[in-house]
Amino acid sequence: MKKYSYIGISFVILIFGIIFFPKIMDRIDSKSISQTTRLAKSDDLSFIKLNGEKRKVPEFLFLNQDSLLISSEDFIGKVFVAEFFFTRCPSICIEMNKNMKILDDIYGDRDDFGIASFTIDPDHDSPTTLKKYSELIEVKSKNWHFLTGDKKDIYELSNKGFNIFSSINEAVDGGFEHQGFFALIDKNGYIRSRVNDYNVPLVYYSGINNENSEIQGIDMIIEDINKLLKIN
Repeated sequence: MKKYSYIGISFVILIFGIIFFPKIMDRIDSKSISQTTRLAKSDDLSFIKLNGEKRKVPEFLFLNQDSLLISSEDFIGKVFVAEFFFTRCPSICIEMNKNMKILDDIYGDRDDFGIASFTIDPDHDSPTTLKKYSELIEVKSKNWHFLTGDKKDIYELSNKGFNIFSSINEAVDGGFEHQGFFALIDKNGYIRSRVNDYNVPLVYYSGINNENSEIQGIDMIIEDINKLLKIN
């Protein structure tokens, strides 16, 4: 009986291979597998939804690097990109802000664009510290705000408002851990994203380059900022 069972199983595997293997190879050859999570096929960007409702950036009020109060209202009417970082970050923040600098160089002179960089180390990152940091990375635009304030409010905004993880962790380099994501927000304050081939929103864009990817998060977010700003 075992002999016939093995023959039956082998026959099923053979038939499966004949039918599906060519299709799998076709998908690999056309790179459709690797592209499903990185190429938008529609000019329309998705709204991020929570419990069926479009997710909007919660209200916030923080001090920027010039000690000016900046609120969520200041970004209404602007397409803006948000991130969570800290100035003493020894790792991913360096690359994140190199990529954010690319966005500032492209769009920084526009009145309808902005950047919000929220520090997750507000005890250290005072407005004066953030000002020195902005000068160190040669930020020239007035539309890039480095924001600091109450620690509880910042972590609430990060982990619940944006659902971008950040936490104090003395066991890691720098004492904090966080995700290296950029969030894209439209002129009405809604978080937006491209979708993959299965119509699933990517939600956030990687601020860190991936050497194994043909297209980076910074490339995708530039394309999608152009869509929201209606730049051809």
